[in-house]
Amino acid sequence: MSWAHNRFLVAVVTVMVVAAAAIFLCRPAKAQEPTDAAVTDEAQSAASSPPTIVMPDDKWHFGVTPYLWFAGTHGTAGFAGRNASFHASFGDIFSYLNIGIMGAVEVRKERFVFPVDFLWMKLSDDKAFAESPVPAVSSIKVKIYESILTPKAGYLVVNKDKLKLAGTVGIRYWHLGENLNVQPANLGNSQSANWVDVVAGARLQMPLSPKVGITILGDAGAGAANLDYQVVGLLSYRLKPKIISQLGWRYLDVNYRPSSTFVYDGVTSGILLGITFNLK
Repeated sequence: MSWAHNRFLVAVVTVMVVAAAAIFLCRPAKAQEPTDAAVTDEAQSAASSPPTIVMPDDKWHFGVTPYLWFAGTHGTAGFAGRNASFHASFGDIFSYLNIGIMGAVEVRKERFVFPVDFLWMKLSDDKAFAESPVPAVSSIKVKIYESILTPKAGYLVVNKDKLKLAGTVGIRYWHLGENLNVQPANLGNSQSANWVDVVAGARLQMPLSPKVGITILGDAGAGAANLDYQVVGLLSYRLKPKIISQLGWRYLDVNYRPSSTFVYDGVTSGILLGITFNLK
């Protein structure tokens, strides 16, 4: 069994163990048999107080979470039959980052949830040569584009005050593009890959106090890629009734090898920091 599959199995088992422990800890305690005096007091209280009616919340709710992912990456990439390993820390990526957009939105109604995650970034590097290794080449400029879009639909199979557990299913769309420009000849070469994977998983949410909570989510699947999965753990703190800060870790792994002409087998992981605004 390959190391990538071992990592996947460890991630799935971890999420399942945490979910099982959370369900066990949140089971309601067995009620004690009431005494005759307690029954009498209860009956008198019920007779003197009007019944409390809890109205079901059937409204639509909407939240948006801009975030920053302080991630590094490593793996193997290849094109036209030539593969090379790569390793870049967050500092390396940030030094070449031109612009990036990261965020998530979620729509909820009753037990249904519809989360969408989006990431887009552009990196570039311009290398000038005092003594060019290639004749008539004075500089090389490289631009790299990456987009990841993950829309899902989910259902709360457990919806309690102390535990919310949702099953999710959706897709993850990937776009990787590269542009190479050589000066002064103005010769360019571009290549890109686009693919879609189907992913399914779960999300567990547990409050630790009125303001603090934890969220663990994960998904796994395949499609155009041989394997595509992620695991996320978050610690949340409620700053205001509708504003929640998020701090955690995200691990994303994909192995895309459609043919010998293009290979991308990489892991991206790091600290995630975001703020959720519940608009409705």
